[in-house]
Amino acid sequence: MRMTKAVARLIEHERVCRVATAGRRGMPHLVPVCQVVAGGKIYFASGTDGRKALNLAENPRVAVTVDLYSEDWAHIKGVMIQGRARLIARGSTFRRIRALLYRKYPQYSREAALDPSDSVVVEVTPTRIFAWGLE
Repeated sequence: MRMTKAVARLIEHERVCRVATAGRRGMPHLVPVCQVVAGGKIYFASGTDGRKALNLAENPRVAVTVDLYSEDWAHIKGVMIQGRARLIARGSTFRRIRALLYRKYPQYSREAALDPSDSVVVEVTPTRIFAWGLE
C-alpha cells in the first residue's frame, strides 16, 4: 500500500512516532522512536537486543502511529500504519538510513550512534493505512 504525500509529510515532519510490536507470545510492546520516511517506507533504528527488534525477529507485524492532538477537535490529525518489518543489520541500506536519521536528528550520532555491531535499522512496509484529519 502506498502512502499519500500528506501521510508521508506528517510522519517525516514529526520528531517521534509510536511503534507497537508483539513477540511470539503476543505480549504488546509500545515505544516511541525517531523515524524517517524514504521510498514510501518508514525507518527507525534499534539496538539488536532491544525488545522491539527481538519482537520483530519473531513476528514482523508492526503498527506505527503519529498523531497530533488539539483542544479544538476539528484540528486533530494523525495516521496509523500497519505493516511488515524487516531488520537490516548492515550494508548500503543500513548506512543510507543511518545517514538520514543523523541528518534529521543531529544528536543521534553523539548520543546513540548506530553501528552494525550492535544496531539494526527497521524498515516498515505499509500494508494498511488509516489517516484522519489530513487533507
